[in-house]
Amino acid sequence: MSNQAELSPALASMPDAGISRRHMVLAGLAVGCVLPGAAQAQPRWPARPVNLVVPFPAGGGTDAFARPMSAQFAKLTGTQMVIDNRGGAGGTLGAGIAAKSQPDGYTLFMGAVHHAIAPAMYPRLDYNIETDFIPLALLANVPQVLVVNPKNIPGDFGAFMAQVRAQPGRLNYGSAGGGTSHHLAGELFKQQTKTFITHIPYRGAGPALQDLMAGNVDMMFDGLGSSAAHIKGGRIKALMVSGAKRNAAFPDVPCAGELGLPDYTVTTWYGLWAPKGTPIDVQARIVEEIRRVGAQDEIKVAWAGNGAEFPNLTPQQFGTFVSAEVKRWASVVKAAGAKLD
Repeated sequence: MSNQAELSPALASMPDAGISRRHMVLAGLAVGCVLPGAAQAQPRWPARPVNLVVPFPAGGGTDAFARPMSAQFAKLTGTQMVIDNRGGAGGTLGAGIAAKSQPDGYTLFMGAVHHAIAPAMYPRLDYNIETDFIPLALLANVPQVLVVNPKNIPGDFGAFMAQVRAQPGRLNYGSAGGGTSHHLAGELFKQQTKTFITHIPYRGAGPALQDLMAGNVDMMFDGLGSSAAHIKGGRIKALMVSGAKRNAAFPDVPCAGELGLPDYTVTTWYGLWAPKGTPIDVQARIVEEIRRVGAQDEIKVAWAGNGAEFPNLTPQQFGTFVSAEVKRWASVVKAAGAKLD
């Protein structure tokens, strides 16, 4: 076999310009030495710890999902995911910080339904959730649940509705504050049932839930995850979960669809974003690793314990979902005339 036949077809077809086969081999070795160096200049993500901005105080509902996720991420990749709690201004402070961070894949943002509500509630934000971030994954979807103090409101959903209609405005519901998902879930319920229930805003879901258990407020529209332990302990009673199907964690609690509210689909959801400008190949790697995290049994158990699902949406589907939520909550805010406290 000739030397020419041993070469690649492209090189074999080149005219002889006095370059020997030895020179060509040496040139090939030189290229081989350069390419690994180029690969090292752009290491495969993640090559160092990833900072996850959680725009709420430690110990809140977002942490209940962020911390198990970060633990599994470290287990699967060998790289730490550091939780960076940046609470304040209803989650908008941390969002602004994340939006201005370096778009290299090493600062990610874990937002929530609150960030779809914020554009309608805050007159000015220093970021735009739809244009300053790249949607990566919908991490958890938790149905809202209507919970009551059983001493204040005995009976089932039918008896509750009869009581609400008989005495408009006498019953009240607590929330984490004006413009929060808890507040607007209540306003949407009032709009769809054409009832009037007095809103009592608190500074956080924790104080509202404590007052509900103490009987100082009658009811609350809460994320199932944060109410689950209190429901199981009998301190509060669940009358309804939002959506068109019952929740597997509480199969005895009827869903809104079967109670005559087919459009009452309200969830406390959590999502993952990257700052605008993050390279496409890095985006793909993040999505790949997060999907691997979501497939782990430990995550499935943790999510199920909070009544949550790990939706398998593409980044494009997640972006469409967020846009729809922004529009939806804007209409609820406008109809309710909701204002910040």
